[in-house]
Amino acid sequence: MGTSTKLKVLPGSWGLLPVLGAALLLIICSGAARAAQTYENSPGERKVLSRVDPDYPVALKKLYIGGVVRVEVVVAASGSVRSLKLLGGSPILGQSSMKAIKQWKYAPAVADETLTVKIEFDPHR
Repeated sequence: MGTSTKLKVLPGSWGLLPVLGAALLLIICSGAARAAQTYENSPGERKVLSRVDPDYPVALKKLYIGGVVRVEVVVAASGSVRSLKLLGGSPILGQSSMKAIKQWKYAPAVADETLTVKIEFDPHR
């Protein structure tokens, strides 16, 4: 007689399917939408001459996932963005924010400057 193996499913383990489905949706969905974001800078910081809005990933917006992203920006004396570092927030929204911030142009200054930029993604806008 042969042996058989049975798969045992634990009660409540089906609750992971919506989470896994949402994760798969994020991976599959490559489109992005423009959405209203709120930017916060401290008074006295260098003026942004040219700003590119970050894309709001469609999957996150449809799932009403938003939040605040904080990015450390090193601005060269010439006004171009030299480097970026994600300080907090969703990694996916952070990637979108950093991609946009790389294209920003600031007013020229005497020396390099390190700034913190906060961007709020609100799925209800």
